Amino acid sequence: MVSEEVHYLNRPTFIEKLAAAVTANRSLLCVGLDPRSSEPDAIFTFNKTIIDATHDLVCAYKPNFAFYEAQGLEGLAALRRTIEYIHETTDVPVILDAKRGDIGSTAEAYAKAAFEVWGADAVTVNPYLGHDSVQPFTAYADRGVFLLCHTSNPGATDLQTLDCGGQPLYQVVAQQATRWGANVGLVIGATYPQALRAVREMAPQMWMLLPGVGAQGGDLEAALAAGLDQQGSGIIVNAARSIIYAEDPRTAAQELRDRINTARSTSNTQYPTPKSQTPTSPRDQLILALANIRCVRFGDFTLRSGQRSPIYIDLRLLVSHPNILRDVARAYAQLLRPLAFDRLAAIPYAALPIGTAVSLELGCPLIYPRKEVKGYGTGRAVEGECQKGERVVVLDDLITTGASKLEAIAPLEELGLQVKDVVVLIDREQGGREDLEKRGYRLHAVFGLGEMLDVLAQHGHISAMQRDEVKAFLAESRNP
Repeated sequence: MVSEEVHYLNRPTFIEKLAAAVTANRSLLCVGLDPRSSEPDAIFTFNKTIIDATHDLVCAYKPNFAFYEAQGLEGLAALRRTIEYIHETTDVPVILDAKRGDIGSTAEAYAKAAFEVWGADAVTVNPYLGHDSVQPFTAYADRGVFLLCHTSNPGATDLQTLDCGGQPLYQVVAQQATRWGANVGLVIGATYPQALRAVREMAPQMWMLLPGVGAQGGDLEAALAAGLDQQGSGIIVNAARSIIYAEDPRTAAQELRDRINTARSTSNTQYPTPKSQTPTSPRDQLILALANIRCVRFGDFTLRSGQRSPIYIDLRLLVSHPNILRDVARAYAQLLRPLAFDRLAAIPYAALPIGTAVSLELGCPLIYPRKEVKGYGTGRAVEGECQKGERVVVLDDLITTGASKLEAIAPLEELGLQVKDVVVLIDREQGGREDLEKRGYRLHAVFGLGEMLDVLAQHGHISAMQRDEVKAFLAESRNP
C-alpha cells in the first residue's frame, strides 16, 4: 500500500495551486490540450503555442493521455515536454485526463506514473472498481483526483443513471467520493445540468471538472447556475477543440473566460464576503481546520435519531489527521483541567481515538463503556481499570440530545463510579445540554455549533444565508 506520508512534498498542493490560479487569472477556465496531429514532432510546438497564448487566462490545463499515446513514444515524449513546460513557465496546475481504474496493485503503478513519471498535479480516475482502486491515487495527498461521476457523452445514461436503491448510480458515486479524501473531486458533464445540481447539493464544497462545453454543446450558463459553490467557484470548465483549433486561441479563451465570469456574477448563488482571510484566533483556526478536512459538511443528512439535518458533523475523520487531532485534544484539555476527576470515560466509537489523545495530553487514565457486552472473555461492560467511588468525566465527540450520553453513563454508575461532568467538542445546541442538566449532569463543550457557523461564514466557507438557514433549522428542531 502506498504511504500517504511519502507524498507530502515541499510544494503547493493541487488545491492550493488551483485556487491561486483561479484568483490570479480571474478564471475557472481549463484548456484541454488534445492535439490530433499525426506528426508527433509537431505536438509540443502546437501545445507551446497554446500555452504561451493562454497561460494568464486559465486555472488549469488538461492534456488527454490518449492523444499522446496514439502517437507512440514520440507522442509520450511530447506529453512529458508539455507538462514540464507548463511547470517551468507558469503557476497553472496540470490535470492529466487518463481515466485510470484498476485493482489496487495496478492502481499504485498508474498513480506513480501519473504523479511521479508524468508530473501531473491531478488525474482523472474511474471509480467503478471501488475505494481500493482509488486509494493509491488519493494517497498522494498533495495531488488531486477527479472521479468520473456523470460524464458528458450521450451514453452516460446507459449505466450512470441506473437505480441503486432509490437513487441513481452517479449520486452513489458522489456520496462515496465525499468520504474518500479531501483531495477528491468529481467529473460531471455540462450536458447534464440537473445531475450537476443534484451532486452540488450532496457535495457543496467539492471541486468539479466540467467537460462538455464548446464542441459538445453543453449549456454553460445552465451548468454554472447548477454547479457553482457558495463562493461562486468550485467548477473547472474545460474546453479543448473550441479553443485550441480556433482561428485565434487567445481570443477564444478570453471570450469564454469572460463569459464564465459574467455567469458567475449574475448567478443566484449567495456568495459570502469574507471579513478576514486570516484566522484571528486559535479557536477560529481549529474550526476552519475541521471544515477543511470535511468534519463539517452541508447538505441533506439523516442523523442517528432519524432526524433530517442540513449539517453533519463527522469527527471520526480526525483519526486520519494527527496534527488536527492533537489540537482537538489540547482544546479538550483546557476544559478538563479545572474539573475534579480521576479517570476519563470515552464513548465508542468516535470518541475513543479522541479520548486516547486527551488521555495522553493530560496523563490521565482512560476507560470506556462497551457498546455491547460480549458473552465470552471477561464479559465486562466497561473496559479498563477503575475502582468504585472514583470520579469519572464522560467524553464524547458531540451532543445533539442527551440520550446517548445517558446510555453510556448508566453502566459506569452501576459499577459505583461517580459521574457529574460530560465533555464534548461540539454542542449542536438542540437540547442536549438541558437533557443532561435535568438528570443532574453538567455539559462542557469546546464549541457551540452557532459559533462555528459564524466563523465559517466570516471566513467565506459558507454564505451568510446558508449560516442563517442552518441556525433556523437548529432552533426549530431543538429538543423541548
